[in-house]
Amino acid sequence: MVVSALDDVTIETVDEDLPGAGEARVRTTVVGICGSDLHAACGRHPFIDLPYRPGHEAVGVIDAVGEGVDESWVGTRVAVEPNLACGHCTQCRAGRYNICRDLLVFGCQTPGALADSFIVAVDRLVPLAEDLDDRHAILIEPLATPVHTVRRAAEAVGDLRDRPVVVIGAGPIGLFMLVAARHAGAKVVVADLLESKRARAQRLGAAGTFDPTAPDAVQTALELLGGPAAVVIDCVSRESSVAQAVDLVDKGGAVMIVGVAEGATPVPLGLIQDRELALIGNLMYVREDFTAAIDLLSSGAVPVDEIISAEFDFEQSAQAFAASADPENVKVLVTMGS
Repeated sequence: MVVSALDDVTIETVDEDLPGAGEARVRTTVVGICGSDLHAACGRHPFIDLPYRPGHEAVGVIDAVGEGVDESWVGTRVAVEPNLACGHCTQCRAGRYNICRDLLVFGCQTPGALADSFIVAVDRLVPLAEDLDDRHAILIEPLATPVHTVRRAAEAVGDLRDRPVVVIGAGPIGLFMLVAARHAGAKVVVADLLESKRARAQRLGAAGTFDPTAPDAVQTALELLGGPAAVVIDCVSRESSVAQAVDLVDKGGAVMIVGVAEGATPVPLGLIQDRELALIGNLMYVREDFTAAIDLLSSGAVPVDEIISAEFDFEQSAQAFAASADPENVKVLVTMGS
């Protein structure tokens, strides 16, 4: 599948390759459409050029392996951890390969899994337990980013148990932030423009919700929290959301930037300095976060049916991208035929 624009998603027929040394070929079963896919299709993602071949949220079955890969991998059902790191820069050597100096993302800067099959290094594949079905497993990748963000927030401000947290934005990542923060024991309040999204956040366990554009938004949030937030997680990353995050967070607290900003975004540096706030960027995850996301899904703590809102066949990928632009949808899936 090739995406040239949101209304230009087409099938391209190419020869199927064989995996090279250290690689595996995976027969795709399910692909998730990410918010970054939507931004890319609309020409608004700063790091994805059009046209591109999507599919970084992927589950499939290995059907061939290259030199140096044990044949026992064939037939293994796997999820893709799509960050493609160099392995030798300073950050990679420190175990922070999610911020590799030369990072590429499978399905963003390289051809992805929205195809009959795909080839990727075998070390980017994670075997799946039989009791974690494909529809659940497809949520590992988008859940791993919130797990990573919540872990880093706790490193910044301490244990989140019983502490107030605000999540700005109740799209797929925002809702997973809610799930991950609640799993860490936090009291979570969620902001979103749409009443339907606020209602979904409430069903997923938010302690309260508010409209961030309301004149009394900050006061409402503070009342719901019982005071300033220890952490604010900004899944929107616009000037207004960053400014509101700074208004909501307690002195010495952390503002976690998760949303991909579409351009230069002014921030209130005077308040950040005066209140000793930590402004922390968050990109993807590392393997420990990916594994923790699997454990979280396996525990049943993630309400999958609230998250997966639409499913399409591979031939309907154009409709899947169009559906992902509907704010009422959360996670849109594309499933491959048998």
